[in-house]
Amino acid sequence: MRSFHLAHTYSIVACDPSSGQLGVAVQSHYFGTGVVVPWVQAGVGAVATQSFVDVSYGPLGLALRAAGKSASQALAGLLAADPQWERRQVAMVDIHGNVAAHTGAQCIAFAGHRIGEGYSVQANLMAKATVWDAMAAAYEQMKGDLAERMMAALEAAESEDGDIRGQQSAAMVVVNLRPSGPWWADRLVDLRVDDHPEPLVELRRLLRVRRAYDAWDAAEALLQESDVTPEKIEAAQRRFAEAPDLMPNNPEGLFWFACALAKVGQVDAALPLLRQVYEVQPIWRALLPRLVDADLLPQDPALLQRLMEAR
Repeated sequence: MRSFHLAHTYSIVACDPSSGQLGVAVQSHYFGTGVVVPWVQAGVGAVATQSFVDVSYGPLGLALRAAGKSASQALAGLLAADPQWERRQVAMVDIHGNVAAHTGAQCIAFAGHRIGEGYSVQANLMAKATVWDAMAAAYEQMKGDLAERMMAALEAAESEDGDIRGQQSAAMVVVNLRPSGPWWADRLVDLRVDDHPEPLVELRRLLRVRRAYDAWDAAEALLQESDVTPEKIEAAQRRFAEAPDLMPNNPEGLFWFACALAKVGQVDAALPLLRQVYEVQPIWRALLPRLVDADLLPQDPALLQRLMEAR
């Protein structure tokens, strides 16, 4: 007998060829919905399994896709083998944008789904039967990358009063549409809010933090190349400036980018950033000598003193 979880939920699965991304986003009044509902694999597809959840629809659906089945064939096979298929709500999308969705007759009202070009939105136990149409409209109208568009779909569901029981958890997973190497390198966004009074507010905050770290990493990477040119330094500074501003709560990006600038001789550009860091958390000064010991900064006492004073 298959086990199930009561994950009454709204979610979206989507394939976005324009950004080369594939993903699932979900919100539910259920603890840790990110553990059971979203399943995504680069080069294969995405699955959302909900309502009276049979979690196996996720990994088995991806396995069938990897074996060459289309989204429709994979979903049909899983439903045919499930005696409780009328209780399930499942959606799948493959890397070609083919979509399949099922809302069983025994899903708790209001329940339904809507399939669009390369995506499906689905919901059950909703306060209104307008939820999935609102999600579809928001996804189609929103500009930006896949994470932003799926976030808009979730927020649209909540604007229609969402789950009749309220909110609790949310999750979002975005991967590369085509695999680029190790599976972890293809995982672009992997965020979970397991228990929160406003999980979508928290999910959007985490997405902002994720974007900041991505921008910081991209900027630092330009300064760590073997041939750092003035053009690359300028490009790194532009990329860093594009990162969401998390100061004063999180000075990490400023600190590490300042160190990267100092390491390539851009000390005058590094000092103002370090001053901002020290004003918020002076303890970061103590890390600089350790970076020298780890060969992450030059063995230069005068430079170290300048960086620690940051006048």
